[in-house]
Amino acid sequence: MAYRLAPRLLIITGLRDSGREHWQSWLQARYRDARRVQQRDFSKPDLQRWAERIQLTLEHAGEGEWIAVAHSFGCLALARHLQEQADSPIRQALLVAPAEPNKFGIADLLPQRRLPIPSTLIASQNDPWMSAANAQRWAGRWGSSFTNLGPVGHINTESGFGPFPLAMRWVETAKARAAREQRARRAGPLEWSFAI
Repeated sequence: MAYRLAPRLLIITGLRDSGREHWQSWLQARYRDARRVQQRDFSKPDLQRWAERIQLTLEHAGEGEWIAVAHSFGCLALARHLQEQADSPIRQALLVAPAEPNKFGIADLLPQRRLPIPSTLIASQNDPWMSAANAQRWAGRWGSSFTNLGPVGHINTESGFGPFPLAMRWVETAKARAAREQRARRAGPLEWSFAI
């Protein structure tokens, strides 16, 4: 069985997708093997269908591990996917500026406990899509490490986020961590031999 030492990057965008100037597009352009989840209709926030598209994208991409970077409604779709797919190949997740589930009436459809993988949630003090307090509550519920970037809006193009070096540093750290874990799994338990 072949092992891929570094997982691939999965981009999960929010409503209306992320345009060419958005930090997710900037990030995707830096990784040749990155994939972007394509929704049938980016204007219709359907949690179940969006989660199913994540699964479909992973199935079509072939074997291997992934790290996921989601934004806005894409964060909710990713959380739903992780709740439903116990064998998901996604190993780590970055959740940036999640949308408020109550705006869509879907809070009860989301995981109410720790996500099955390590995750980081990045929020804003003045995000119109979710208050910082609610973002911190969801981070606590999901067991995500939490960072508040201050008053930077929805962390999108409109609030000045084209390049987003913090997200790229997270990806590089996540890839390195995944590679170390894969090497440890391949090495298996230590075997000791003694010369007599």
